[in-house]
Amino acid sequence: MSETKTSTVAAPGAVITYDVRQPETETAGDQPMLMLIGSPMDASGFVSLAARFPDRTVVTYDPRGTGRSTKSEPDSESTPDQHAEDLHRIIDDLGGAPVDLFGNSGGAVNALALVAQHPDQVRILVAHEPPAAQVLPDQEQALAGIESIRKTYQESGFGPAMARFIGLVSIKGEIPASFADQPVDPAMFGLPTEDDGTRADPLLGQNLITCTGYNHDFDALRAAPTRVVIAVGIESEGEFAYRGGLGVAERLGTEPVIFPSNHAGFLGGEYGQQGDPDGFAVALRKALSE
Repeated sequence: MSETKTSTVAAPGAVITYDVRQPETETAGDQPMLMLIGSPMDASGFVSLAARFPDRTVVTYDPRGTGRSTKSEPDSESTPDQHAEDLHRIIDDLGGAPVDLFGNSGGAVNALALVAQHPDQVRILVAHEPPAAQVLPDQEQALAGIESIRKTYQESGFGPAMARFIGLVSIKGEIPASFADQPVDPAMFGLPTEDDGTRADPLLGQNLITCTGYNHDFDALRAAPTRVVIAVGIESEGEFAYRGGLGVAERLGTEPVIFPSNHAGFLGGEYGQQGDPDGFAVALRKALSE
C-alpha cells in the first residue's frame, strides 16, 4: 500500500484538501505527478484509478464545497475559474512543476480553464467528456434544459431535480425543446420524493449552471504548450458530455480519443458503480505517453 499524505491550501472563500499518494516502487523516475480530478466528484471517486498507477505520484483532491473542502458560503455557486485557481494553488503547493492531469466531467471543464490560465503548470491534459453546452449545435435547447434542472431544484428539491438531470444526460442526441415540459418521477430512480429543504447540493446547487455554461478560451488553449487530449467513452456515444467532448475537440482542431466504458468508466465500485478501471487505466497511460 502506497503512503498517502493529506494537505490543505487556503483559497479565497475556501479551504481545499488534497491527497498525495507516493509510488509503491522506485521506478517513478522523472515522471511528472499525475493529478486525477472530477467536479463535483471528490477524491473518493478515484480510488480504483489511482491504484492502477502504482508507479506514479498521484494527486487527488476534493473540489471546494465537496467532501473535506469547505466554503465560507456553502450555498454559493462555484465557477470553473475558481476551481482552476484552486488547482493552481495546489500545484504551487506541490512545488509548481508541470503535472500530468486527468479531468473527468466537470473536472475536465475546470482543467481546461486551468490550462487556459496557467498553461505552464500542465504538461499533458486528458479531458474526459467535458459537459460543454456552449459548443453543442443544440446549445440553446441544452442550456434551457439545464436551467430547467436548476428551476426544479429550487422549487422541488433534490429528488425531482436529480431525476431531471439523469433524464438529460441520458439522452442520445440533441436535447429536445420540450425537455423542460416532460414530467419527472424521482421514485423511478430510487431518489427521495420529499423535499428536505436544502439547496447546497454540490452538483445541483453549486456547479451545474456555471460548469455546463462555461465559455472556454479556445485561443488560449490552442496557444498553450500543454498537449490537450480530449477523450470520450465508447458507451457514451450521443450523450450530452460525449457530444461536449466532440465539440471541444473540434474547436481545438484535434481528434477525440475513444476510451473504454462510459462517462464514469474509471469507477471500480465507488458509489456502487462498476466501469472498466483496468481498460480505462490502459487508455489513460497510452494518452499520457504518446
